[in-house]
Amino acid sequence: MLNPFLAHGWAASPERLAIASAVTLGFAVLARAVRGVNLAGALAGGLACFLLFAGAGPTAFAMLALLFVMTWVSTRLGYHRKLALGLAERREGRSAWQVLANLAVAALASAVFSATGNRAWLVATVTALAEAATDTVASEIGQYRGADARLITTWERVPAGTDGGITIPGSVAGLAGGLVIAAVATLGGMLSPAELWIPVAAGLAGMLLDSLLGATLQRRGWIDNQTVNFISTLAAAVLAYAVLKFA
Repeated sequence: MLNPFLAHGWAASPERLAIASAVTLGFAVLARAVRGVNLAGALAGGLACFLLFAGAGPTAFAMLALLFVMTWVSTRLGYHRKLALGLAERREGRSAWQVLANLAVAALASAVFSATGNRAWLVATVTALAEAATDTVASEIGQYRGADARLITTWERVPAGTDGGITIPGSVAGLAGGLVIAAVATLGGMLSPAELWIPVAAGLAGMLLDSLLGATLQRRGWIDNQTVNFISTLAAAVLAYAVLKFA
């Protein structure tokens, strides 16, 4: 029954499907054990992990694991400062909606690649993960290192952690995070060296869109942070797909 959806995916054989399932289970249990996610978040992350691994293979899982480590470490840097500012992540970890807001686009792109064999969807997968890394690291490091930020729409000074605020330390760290994700994808064969710049640039564009949406729609209460994250990863993936197909 799964064959049509895995025809071009890494887990096209029963043996590889079993490996993907076992790794997914181990990853979800570990993520929950270190309190990176709550129970619902572990289930959502496990689903995303399976789609990434089964569709795009071990390199996609390596990128996911690296994104998890980046998120876990950057979230905990300066935790007491963030706690005092009311910006700290909950101790029990991220919820299912928080997880899916960052991973759903990458997981679905991987699934489409698995069903179609169209390489452009691999680039979209990498880009969605690169954008998630760029945005998450930029936000967390900005709160940790930046005393204040600049509102992207007016450039006025605002407290670090303000929706739509950007900082130089956070932006530089976020760009580095996206570059690391793209480099792993290139080393693992998901991208050619000539394509490495696409997820980095599109991920940065997605991060800036995230800030723009935060400064406008989110500050007005029209959408929440998770919706902003989902839209930003989707926009970055669409941009990368378009560049690859039409540039």
